[in-house]
Amino acid sequence: MITMKRAAMAAIVGGLAWSGAAVAQEETVTIGVSIPAATHGWTGGVNYHAQEAIDSLSEQHPNLEFVLSAAPDASQQVNDLEDMVAIHQIDALVILPFESDPLTGPVARVKESGAFITVVDRGLTREGIEDVYVAGNNPEMGRVSAEYIAGELGGQGKIVVLRGIPTVVDNQRVDAFMEVIEGTDIEVLGMEYANWNRDDGFEVMQDFLSQFPEIDAVWAQDDDIALGVIEAVRQADRTDEMFIVGGAGMKQMIERVMEGNELTPVDVLYPPAMIATAIQVTALKYTAGVPIEGEYILASPLITPENAEQYYYPDSPF
Repeated sequence: MITMKRAAMAAIVGGLAWSGAAVAQEETVTIGVSIPAATHGWTGGVNYHAQEAIDSLSEQHPNLEFVLSAAPDASQQVNDLEDMVAIHQIDALVILPFESDPLTGPVARVKESGAFITVVDRGLTREGIEDVYVAGNNPEMGRVSAEYIAGELGGQGKIVVLRGIPTVVDNQRVDAFMEVIEGTDIEVLGMEYANWNRDDGFEVMQDFLSQFPEIDAVWAQDDDIALGVIEAVRQADRTDEMFIVGGAGMKQMIERVMEGNELTPVDVLYPPAMIATAIQVTALKYTAGVPIEGEYILASPLITPENAEQYYYPDSPF
């Protein structure tokens, strides 16, 4: 599989504005877009950017038809895929799997129907199914978070880790994070799933706070989780004891970074707008005949008070 360079991909995506004029529009193409429901802030952003991309592309290219579904769980997402093939006879699928393992087989069956497959963010557990993969740099997200925490703690201290949900994405982040931490004298007191959810983040952090009288830092991995962690730490009156590193680029967290908040001094980018990139790139296969197979991996930079403003979008839902 060929890896697409960011500059090349940007140039291709930029061509959407003019490709319609150069390509015949007679044949109708149906693209299915399957995403998780807005169960937390990041997926709320995904839903917003998916609809924005669909609206824009539908206006530019009348021959493109889109079938959008947002599933509250993996089982419903499997049902949605079956309907897309049986009822809508989709030509292409853009999917952000609710979970990796239960969606791998169903996506493979969509591929067997002849559909072009673009997988976003949460990779499948079997290689070779997707034609295009679009994601943030999950290993980099874990590595950047760990390097910051290790640097701030001087390579020693006690931390807790709140994971997302059981997916390839979560594994990649945690594995890269732990690879850095294992080279230090930092002790990981506890590591639990918080399901990329604010309420779960609150409950898990409450448990950690009751178990461990000394915590120097928290890797929350996700900004929704981080908001729950912040509330738990506040209620326990331990805000002066530790700092919290989240991730994604939620505007509330960016605001805190810009303000120099000591409890949440930094964030790590993982933009929900990647779904729009995936839809746009998939559409190019049919509007411009562009050979788009490959990977498009976005960077996960550390967001600090010095650069936070460039990642702040006050009108965004996330």
